[in-house]
Amino acid sequence: MATIKEFRGLRPIKELAHLIAELPYDVVSSDEARFIASRRQYSFYHVSKPEIDFPPSVNQYDDRVYEKGKKNLDSFINEGFFLKDSDPILYLYSQIMEGRMQTGLIACVSIDDYINNRVKKHELTREDKERDRMKHIEVLNAQTGLVFLMFQQDTEKQNIFNRAMAASPEYNFFAEDGVRHILRTITDKSLMEEFKKTFANTDFYIADGHHRAASAVRVGLKRRKENGGTSGEYDYFMAAIFPHDELKILPYHRAVKDLHGLSLTEFIASIEKKFKVEKTDDSTPRAKNHFCMYAEGSWYLITPVFDIPNDPIESLDVKILQDHILGPVLGIHDPRSDKRIDFIGGIRGTGYLKKIVDEGSFAAAFSMYPTSVYDLMKVSDVGSIMPPKSTWFEPKLLDALVIHEI
Repeated sequence: MATIKEFRGLRPIKELAHLIAELPYDVVSSDEARFIASRRQYSFYHVSKPEIDFPPSVNQYDDRVYEKGKKNLDSFINEGFFLKDSDPILYLYSQIMEGRMQTGLIACVSIDDYINNRVKKHELTREDKERDRMKHIEVLNAQTGLVFLMFQQDTEKQNIFNRAMAASPEYNFFAEDGVRHILRTITDKSLMEEFKKTFANTDFYIADGHHRAASAVRVGLKRRKENGGTSGEYDYFMAAIFPHDELKILPYHRAVKDLHGLSLTEFIASIEKKFKVEKTDDSTPRAKNHFCMYAEGSWYLITPVFDIPNDPIESLDVKILQDHILGPVLGIHDPRSDKRIDFIGGIRGTGYLKKIVDEGSFAAAFSMYPTSVYDLMKVSDVGSIMPPKSTWFEPKLLDALVIHEI
């Protein structure tokens, strides 16, 4: 059984919520966060990315950085910028982007469900990133960012969500990127029990936030051991849980620095053994297993002429591109570490791909068809791992709307 529970959230006061909340720590660089925070004194980057309060020469993993984050959070609380809810409750988080709304339940999820794979993963985590967030959680004694989960929607859950939406918003504001963020509180005990009951037999899928989840689990297990196996808030991690049919995955494009010593003509000839290549006016593929490539001022449509395997991983576009073009033809065998490839989130659009190639920064760019939510669930269900940079969820969940103290 999956276990969720209510908690006493630490939240910004209404007047400052729109000035405090920021994008997740891992979607902006330290320099970008430093610039944003220089214009916003209440910016949560002072807590989530406290290296911005030090010169760039200071290592972001320095002990002083984490202590500064703790000091900044304490200061925000002491100055009355944050207040803690008096009782354990649940929260409803809605986002509206370009006319599309998605609404998730913010709750605490059991670390044991993560360990027992009731919370399903599709991505490998990096040890250095886990250690960073683990130390951040330990020093601050709090989980400051949401793990982005999804579940397969059904009528029962939809009805409960609809009833919870009747509550008046606590926060309702537009972020700088035009996304509208709405937070509601769920204080009715019977409704909270219904949420907990209906999710009891539900599997969750990590959409985004693998490192946040893994780090919270490691901290929880460590504290459980230190406390002789007794339970506490550290046995749970904070998550926003969204229905699958409200989410949208954008493509994760690829750009390569060079063609591995080949001219464009030679490169096209080498891939025509497995793909049909033709010039096109389209910059965006119209179907799965189709790719658009921009190079030397022209767009090309690339379509496989071989049978696509009926396998959750092998049928992914990112896997096909990697196994049949990037690896064997361009010599990019480890896209996680190879400096000759870059990944561009679909939010930037294909115009950006054209721009970076025309400027000479890259030799070619590949416009991808987005991975579907169903592809993600199929991969997770069989316990497989997606290739790196397979999905880009948009909009991003803001940090600091709710904090879970452990």
